[in-house]
Amino acid sequence: MSLPQCLIAIVLAGTSLVTYAKGGHTSTATADKPGVTLPAKNHSSPFASMRGGHVGLRVADYKAAKQWYVEKLDFRVVKEWPFNGQHLAYIAPATDDRFFIELLGDGERPTPKPTFKDLNASAQVAGYHHLCLDVADVDKALATLRKRGVKVVAEPFLVPDIKRRLAFIEDPWGNVIELAEEVK
Repeated sequence: MSLPQCLIAIVLAGTSLVTYAKGGHTSTATADKPGVTLPAKNHSSPFASMRGGHVGLRVADYKAAKQWYVEKLDFRVVKEWPFNGQHLAYIAPATDDRFFIELLGDGERPTPKPTFKDLNASAQVAGYHHLCLDVADVDKALATLRKRGVKVVAEPFLVPDIKRRLAFIEDPWGNVIELAEEVK
């Protein structure tokens, strides 16, 4: 069984939500994303128990990818295991136990991702584009990442509709990572 190159999913467990009523309509906004209002939950759905699982990131060099995420982004290795001739691991940000990336590495060499000259060019390809990591201060995060030799794909910019300042970085294999700071 071969695994797709860009299999991405996110582990999100226990996200705090705030429910409020507005004009007779109950709505939910995430505590972490105050600029986003969610529609009412559909408890009658046959998929009502569905939750986010994890993001799987196919990498050609398991050890190098694990090392990069640990050394550059301070991720922690949660669990490692072999599967089908590959090495797999759950990794998590320094203090977040709700978000995992699953590294799927080694085994048959995957097809490399295309490279792009900038963020806008990368948005022209259908499918997975990026994962987002919330940070307290985008500028401080970028300063640290630059010192660690991380490639910055897009400098910080404001998106008022979601009350966020965003910047984008890239890992050595072309995977785009958004850094998001809440603007109050």
